Amino acid sequence: MKRLLVAVVLLCGFLPWLVAAEGCDQHLTKDEFRNRQKAYIVEKAGLTEEEAAAFFPLYFELQDKKQQLNEEAWSLLREGKKEGVSEERYEEIMEGVYDARISADKLEKAYFGKFRDILTCRKIYLVQRAEMSFHRELLKGMRGKGAPRKGRK
Repeated sequence: MKRLLVAVVLLCGFLPWLVAAEGCDQHLTKDEFRNRQKAYIVEKAGLTEEEAAAFFPLYFELQDKKQQLNEEAWSLLREGKKEGVSEERYEEIMEGVYDARISADKLEKAYFGKFRDILTCRKIYLVQRAEMSFHRELLKGMRGKGAPRKGRK
């Protein structure tokens, strides 16, 4: 379960960069992305209008906080590309990256408690599955229909 949460956190954090990647035919604004994601999750998880109205402000608040943590981690990682970075600085960079990942996991856990006030655990599970499925479908669309994955024929 912990691996699943880590995978979801990482996927959500990196997805905005993937959507904005050069050579991609899909250019979604943040609002367009969120509207599609919300509609997909509502349908797949079977959320009522009332549940969706209460759930998604918290859900997107969590996404914004995780994105900020991921941006901090990426900023640190980019610093490591510079010439003359000391071993001590690399240690600080990696500590910061791991701290950001741990903070993202702690956020997920804290928001799980908030989500339970709105949704049943079964629906939270269905939201998680729908979120992963949405990201997979989005990535398939970015790759192009019928386009093989890298390394496959």
